[in-house]
Amino acid sequence: AHPDPSLSSLFAKENPPPMSEEQLNRYDRLINEPSNDWDIYYWATEAKPTPAEFDTDVMAMLREFAKNRNREQRLRQPDLEYLFEPPR
Repeated sequence: AHPDPSLSSLFAKENPPPMSEEQLNRYDRLINEPSNDWDIYYWATEAKPTPAEFDTDVMAMLREFAKNRNREQRLRQPDLEYLFEPPR
């Protein structure tokens, strides 16, 4: 098994910012409610607009983190191995 490559995981592991209980709740909602990591990645890198319900202070923190990460190294995007699996 390889480590989770998602931006939100890097954010949580490498730079856990101090968050209030309310912010932790918003972060939990952000990482659990969207249907996939690509949505969060696109919002954080501003490739797509963030829906109003997720456009919170926590998403702003994630956007700042994405900008800093992009200066340090290229982000590894979520794997697409499932696209190349043979049909069952």
